Amino acid sequence: MTVAKHPIALVLFGLAVSWSAGIGAAVIEPELEAAMQTSADVPFIAQFSERVDLSAFPGQGQGGGMQLAALLWALHTQAETSQKNAVELLKAGGATRIIELWSINALAATGSPDVVRDLAALPEVETIKLDATLAAPGPAPAASAPLEWNLEAVNTPAVWDQGLTGAGSVVAGMDTGVDAQHPDLADRWRGGSNSWFDPNGEHPTPYDRSGHGTGTMSVAVGGDAGGTSIGVAPGAKWIAVKIFNDAGVASLSGIHQGFQWLLDPDGNPATADIPDVVNNSWGFPNLAGQCYLEFQPDLEVLQAAGILVVFAAGNQGSLGSVSPANNPDGFGVGAVDSTLSVTWTSSIGPSPCDGSVFPEVVAPGVGVRAADLGSGYLSVSGTSFAAPHAAGAIALLRQAHPDASVGALEQALMASATDIGPAGADNTSGHGLLNLPVALDLLGTLSPPGPVCTDVDGDTFFAEADCGMPVDCDDLDPAINPAACDIKGDGIDQNCDGVDRLSGQPCPTANGGTGGGNGKNQNK
Repeated sequence: MTVAKHPIALVLFGLAVSWSAGIGAAVIEPELEAAMQTSADVPFIAQFSERVDLSAFPGQGQGGGMQLAALLWALHTQAETSQKNAVELLKAGGATRIIELWSINALAATGSPDVVRDLAALPEVETIKLDATLAAPGPAPAASAPLEWNLEAVNTPAVWDQGLTGAGSVVAGMDTGVDAQHPDLADRWRGGSNSWFDPNGEHPTPYDRSGHGTGTMSVAVGGDAGGTSIGVAPGAKWIAVKIFNDAGVASLSGIHQGFQWLLDPDGNPATADIPDVVNNSWGFPNLAGQCYLEFQPDLEVLQAAGILVVFAAGNQGSLGSVSPANNPDGFGVGAVDSTLSVTWTSSIGPSPCDGSVFPEVVAPGVGVRAADLGSGYLSVSGTSFAAPHAAGAIALLRQAHPDASVGALEQALMASATDIGPAGADNTSGHGLLNLPVALDLLGTLSPPGPVCTDVDGDTFFAEADCGMPVDCDDLDPAINPAACDIKGDGIDQNCDGVDRLSGQPCPTANGGTGGGNGKNQNK
């Protein structure tokens, strides 16, 4: 669905790889056409038609290391190949701010109307839209309900009693930033250049001018420096993306960049540094009851990488569900008060995207004690603060089951939830109130996934063991596999036996998918 207005009101809610491609002229969306009539240069996002087939990636996060590396390789390769002509065109046309959104095969840039029209003429470009700006709201409203009831309401202490605090798990937040100096968050920041990203380029280290991001992160992983525990997973580490600048504005391209950064925070696919879950306490209230799919491609890729994407359901009540929480790969969390009743402001479903139950679950969202800027605390309300209960829950579950898939984690949270509405799932309370110890027990009973068998290069040999054949030592090169002919003296171990030596058989005159090298018999 196209964006209805510019700017859009975004607010904080308080294994073979194949590519598919579309054919046809690129569509310049109406909002961009309008901007091109009045501006010499316009910010835009170009979407390319090719897509990586994500069905081969089971979403196991850190537990699927080789899978993640293969996914990142496929995404980068696809973008590099399909965007080459477009990048050259943009540079030649004087475009600025060229940003490669390789995770969704898109480009963001600023350029003249002529550049936009030239770009639209390329057959590999599918759509071009305005890179709209989005406004953040003010501070979350305070509430008078009792403090500290929220952790008890989701039975967090029962999980802590089992020695689980989220240790080893990483929770990401995409928000207004985080105050890393707050005593409940300071020693929980993972630290380093792979733990903070500001797509607006304002702050090289963690910072939060608003306090909203600080509050939401504290509900997920905060400690007990103020005398009482405030975080669901106090043993977890946090990383963050500051999608809103200091003026309270985010852009579509900046949000895309944030999701992309989470896939490879240090820029090295071989490093296991992705988060287990990302909390998003923002959405599009002016599109309540509508399906806005701008970020669905991002969610699909993050899920394939093993990152569960949590969203605040929104505070639009009966006006309907809010995107991206209602997207097929969003996990929406509504809010309850201390009586365990769904608040009248918590957005209800069903999802207009696929008709599914919305929200998925509910969690405390009234009178929640959260960290404030500096060293203080606030009593806050809204689905913004319900959502990080689910993010913290994922950190606890992933500590106990680090190889659990995204699907298994989501199923555990929903199937274990305490029904607080009409019998069964409904479009007010979803599957029910989070119940963390029951979710933990259920996750332990879910059938583990079968062997992951990745064949990126399509040579019929897999990168993992337990797939019924010898392991492919290089799954990015079809000429290197256990059945290949080793070419003596070329410095490459074509047949994966650990050495570069005579294979004992002549190399074929044609590769045929199993022979190595140039097809010449070099083993003489």
